[in-house]
Amino acid sequence: MRRRTLLAVGGLAVPGIAHAAWPQERPIEVIIPFPPGGGVDQMGRLVAHHLPRHLPGARMAVINRPGAGGHIGFETLFNAAPDGYTIGAATNTAMHAIAIERRPRYRPDEFTLIANVVDDPGAFWVTARSPWRTLEDLRMAARGRPGEIGVGTAGIGSDDHMLLLAFEAAAGVNLLHVPYAGTAPIQRDLLVGTLAVGAFNGSEALNLLRDGRIRGLAQGGPERWAPLGPVPTFREAGFDVLGGSSRGIAAPPGLHPEITLQYELAFTAMLADPDFLRDAAQQGFPMRPLVGRAYRQMMAADYANLRALWQRRPWRE
Repeated sequence: MRRRTLLAVGGLAVPGIAHAAWPQERPIEVIIPFPPGGGVDQMGRLVAHHLPRHLPGARMAVINRPGAGGHIGFETLFNAAPDGYTIGAATNTAMHAIAIERRPRYRPDEFTLIANVVDDPGAFWVTARSPWRTLEDLRMAARGRPGEIGVGTAGIGSDDHMLLLAFEAAAGVNLLHVPYAGTAPIQRDLLVGTLAVGAFNGSEALNLLRDGRIRGLAQGGPERWAPLGPVPTFREAGFDVLGGSSRGIAAPPGLHPEITLQYELAFTAMLADPDFLRDAAQQGFPMRPLVGRAYRQMMAADYANLRALWQRRPWRE
């Protein structure tokens, strides 16, 4: 049974549930469905650091619940009490793909989606010594060697994998999917020359790109993310492909509308806070602030698109 309490949010008492002094009663837990150190964890910790300034009296504690590609953490968040004391990181592709592939104890369209923070474009990367300088170069090579050119991703069903599938469909080619357990081993094998192409997010590529060790063939955002410099979008390169990883904050289903509103107001303020934006820029976060309805619409569209892709080409087959 979920325990429901009345929250006094910013001086506003929510009717219909028993009173508690929120958020002073105890810390708000921020569930991170992935291990420490990754992009989702970094986003969640930045939020936990800055959001209390816009939720007076709030204290936040980051709780990592990794496992099964985010499955465990998403279930933990979904099944927590909807009392305002538990929020957590939500991603688009991982959260949606798990629900399509399996039968988890959560339903993506029932989370209380509060705000998106980051939209990290996916991209295709080669080493600086690669003969391929454009996506067209890769497409022509793949036509001559169908199923032979390896593209490393962070795993089956990852946003990198979805980007690969979308490019194959748009380009009419067949590449070799090479799934890894994370981005670091992709980069290692790419740099030593045992992997032809790496698919990983823009923020994960910044250091190698700035050092001149890798070259971007294309990035998956609707427009260029400026820190990636001259790397074109897939659309600019002639392929109608979008892909990346959105990272935001959600709460369990059934969060009271007044509590939801207070969170939305706090995120609206935080996402415009110069101190927050400075720290986000220092960490190389590609920002895409969406609050409330705009975030829900974006996530609903992504979920629908991924279900349609599964019908056309199940990625576990």
